[in-house]
Amino acid sequence: MKLTRREFIAAAAAAAGAALPAWQAATAASAPLASAAAHAPRRNVLLIVADDHGYDMSGTGGTVRTPVLDRLAREGTLFTDAYAAVSSCSSSRAVLYTGLYSHTNGMYGLAHDVHNFSLLDDVKTLPWMLKQAGYATALVGKLHVKPLPLLAYDDWLLPERAGNRDVAAMAHAAGRWMHERGKQPFFLTVGYSDPHRAGDPSHFGNTRDWPEVTRQRYRPDQVQLPAHLPDLPGVREDLAQYYEAVSRMDSGVGLLLDELAAAGHADDTLVIYLSDNGRPFPGAKDNLYSDGIRLPLIVRAPGQHKRGLRCRAMVSWIDIAPTILDWAGVAPPADYRLLPLPGRSLLPVLDTPDPAGWDEVFATHSFHEINQYYPTRALRTRRYSYFRNLEPGLPVPIASDVALSPSWQAIVAAPGAKLGQRSLAAFQHRPAEELYDLAADPDEVLNLAGDPAHAATLAAVRQQLADWRTATHDPWMQGVLDPFGPAH
Repeated sequence: MKLTRREFIAAAAAAAGAALPAWQAATAASAPLASAAAHAPRRNVLLIVADDHGYDMSGTGGTVRTPVLDRLAREGTLFTDAYAAVSSCSSSRAVLYTGLYSHTNGMYGLAHDVHNFSLLDDVKTLPWMLKQAGYATALVGKLHVKPLPLLAYDDWLLPERAGNRDVAAMAHAAGRWMHERGKQPFFLTVGYSDPHRAGDPSHFGNTRDWPEVTRQRYRPDQVQLPAHLPDLPGVREDLAQYYEAVSRMDSGVGLLLDELAAAGHADDTLVIYLSDNGRPFPGAKDNLYSDGIRLPLIVRAPGQHKRGLRCRAMVSWIDIAPTILDWAGVAPPADYRLLPLPGRSLLPVLDTPDPAGWDEVFATHSFHEINQYYPTRALRTRRYSYFRNLEPGLPVPIASDVALSPSWQAIVAAPGAKLGQRSLAAFQHRPAEELYDLAADPDEVLNLAGDPAHAATLAAVRQQLADWRTATHDPWMQGVLDPFGPAH
């Protein structure tokens, strides 16, 4: 049977060595859409990864213009409760590639420059696993995960370059590569740099026109202010720049999908669109609060019975690798680091608006940059969000691109400014435990962890999080002063 997250935790904690049959049984039990995978003549995969794109689309009521993503959602399934497993670029991408949480796969923080975090040596990745099954593999654009030999793509087209936001060149490079594959199935990853801030955090690569893209400009009074940001002129101007980068990326996705169709593979390719973490603004990116991890996820699969469906399943980026492997009919190797994989294939729920058993997700954060250590583990259910801040004596660090942004500069310069309803002091100094009632407090401001009326709920989520940490081999379970940890 298909394992729920709770069943995975119980199985992994009880008998990790017997996990492979559980994975095989779970894969075999997929719905008809998934079970047909092994019999299809070709099962291509196009994974599209945006950089710092929050839950901002015109199709979900936003004022940013994203006609291509809206169309893709009409052609597939939009997951309205989809969450990254960590809100940091390299760590989040490593989850996508490995099917393991960042505290399990070793990608604790950023890969580039002096940060130099890396996957553990015994971790396998999607491109490696799919290559063993005969897939051609290629990456266009941003990788941001180390070490390169473990990623094992056949081709790396147009590697990320500072200042480059040429989404048309990316699309055409992908198109040429797809045309050249012949009958070989492929796994193609397209990693955009948009809408990440540019090297100068005051803009988003909007300093010039880009080929084949109609530039979309926004007035500051046009932007929709997220709940975690104050209404200040500098914030609005910054958001307008971010919106332009989102629209440019949307145009790039359109060019990419045109290339997919021109290559003759629109009808035999699983298309997944998502972002690595929340928008690059204070209170979102680099935080496990909702705006840091609730992100767009669109899946379009050949053979879907329903199109334009909005699925309320609480899904996680930990589910992406199992989905792709399920589609390809490929299982992880028997000696993989953690089996069964903690995620589940999304294919069986693509046609279901409100599937049962998808009511919780977990998240983890350890580092962003090398000097930005703030380990947190989190559980999110339909009703509550719970956070264990493992080093509450430390101040909460702010990603350098966010700290240098016009938004942050405007916030710290404004007397009494808040991040939404949260004071700057509360944002930067957090207690060991946080518990929020999402029905009454969706912005996660009123901490109920010390409220006797919620003691039973606190004990339950505390134990649930501890069980998950044990099942996923969280190394912070050892040698860390954790008085709220697993029951003794």
